[in-house]
Amino acid sequence: MRILIDKYVPFLQGVLDERAEVCMLEPEQFTPEAVKDADALIIRTRTRCNADLLKGSRVQFIATATIGTDHIDLDYCRAQGIEVVSCPGCNASAVCDYIEEALTEAVGQLTDRLSIGIVGAGHVGKKVLRMARDHGMRVVVNDPPLNLVGDVTECDIITFHTPLTRKGDYPTWHLCDERFLSRCNPGALIINAARGGVIDERALLGSGHPFIIDTWEGEPNINPAVLERALLATYHIAGYSIAGKRKASHTCLEALCIHFGLPRLKLSKKEQFEPGDNAPGWISRITAQLKANPKGFEQLRKEYKLR
Repeated sequence: MRILIDKYVPFLQGVLDERAEVCMLEPEQFTPEAVKDADALIIRTRTRCNADLLKGSRVQFIATATIGTDHIDLDYCRAQGIEVVSCPGCNASAVCDYIEEALTEAVGQLTDRLSIGIVGAGHVGKKVLRMARDHGMRVVVNDPPLNLVGDVTECDIITFHTPLTRKGDYPTWHLCDERFLSRCNPGALIINAARGGVIDERALLGSGHPFIIDTWEGEPNINPAVLERALLATYHIAGYSIAGKRKASHTCLEALCIHFGLPRLKLSKKEQFEPGDNAPGWISRITAQLKANPKGFEQLRKEYKLR
């Protein structure tokens, strides 16, 4: 059995070596030639799994160490009998911490004078809701699939926590568009730590609303005008914590073992992490770093020290 693993998925080094041929690859090394003879892939968002990559391969299992699956052609995989596993909720606490810190840096003390609209009440949205209420903020939630239809456009702050979808009854592609923004309170702070395409960045720029951005359209080739205008801007690391990464790796490993009938294996304890910066103001420091080196988005993300 041959397994290809994104080298930036931690805690898997050496774990499967006695059970399979394991190749740890850079994201860009997942090519049709590389995956042709692979049975399983463990990836992140940077690997697009579709017919272009998978056609003619023997891949039967894909695990993505992420919440979202918009980088995977689920219809194609389903038709080919390829099992796809993701890790919902793995980084919810880290994203919630990011939102709390970002708000503190952007608006100061969080109090009952502020209202926050939460779009998406999944793993992350629920944690953000509890955090906001703990600060006494007035909370409005909108998640139509869950029959939650609060009008978030009335709020001082609007934060998005949805998957990125283009189909179905409630597609989220450009959910925050020109029409949505025109209905928002003037000066409402917009936050995107979900998926880049959830917000129409051109509309956001034209709206005049202040914003905080972690996930971008066209990553890693980000729009310099968006970066320049952002109050706070980071390189898709809101969910990057040691605990979150461990949960994601555990989910991927467990699912792979079940799929291939392997005994339950434990994550590697060899991996050591130098503590990342989580002192107050850390998002502002990352913003300065990214604004000084916008073309370094992907490399900065790779080198980011987990919180």
